[in-house]
Amino acid sequence: MATTYERPSTTLRPTGTAGRLFRVAVTAHTVAAFGQPVFAGVYLTGEIGGLDWHARGADFVFSLGLLQAATGATASARMRSLWPTAVSVLIVAAEAGQYMAGLSGLLWVHLPLGVMIIAALAVLSATVWVRPLPNRAVADRGGDAGEPRQDETHV
Repeated sequence: MATTYERPSTTLRPTGTAGRLFRVAVTAHTVAAFGQPVFAGVYLTGEIGGLDWHARGADFVFSLGLLQAATGATASARMRSLWPTAVSVLIVAAEAGQYMAGLSGLLWVHLPLGVMIIAALAVLSATVWVRPLPNRAVADRGGDAGEPRQDETHV
C-alpha cells in the first residue's frame, strides 16, 4: 500500500510589501558593507582620498543598517516572528561599535569586527533570498512545518 503525505510549502515567496522591502534593505546593506574594505584598501595603497571614501561609506552603511532594522521590525510584525528585528538590531549594534572603534583608531577591534559584520550580512542576505520569508497567509496559519494540519488525512 502506498502512502502519500502532502502538505503545502511553508516557505512561499513573500507576497507582502514588508517582506520585499526587508529583502531590498538587506541586499543594499550587504552590498554597501562589502564596499567598505575596498575603500580601506584604496587608502592603504597610498591614496589619501580612500580614507574619506571609507568614512563616507561608514555613514552610508550605518544609515542602511538603521533602514534594515526598521524594515525588519515591519517584517517581524507581519510574519509574527522576531528574527528579522533581532538580527538587524544586533548588526546595527555591531556597526555602532565598529564606527566608534574606527573613529578611535582601535584597529585591533575595528578590523575583526568588520569581518564579522560582513560575514553576518552575507549569511543574512543568503537567508532572505535562498530560504524565502513566508507570506502573511502562512504566518496566520502558524507555519509549523513539523506538525500536520488538523484537516490533513493520511492514507
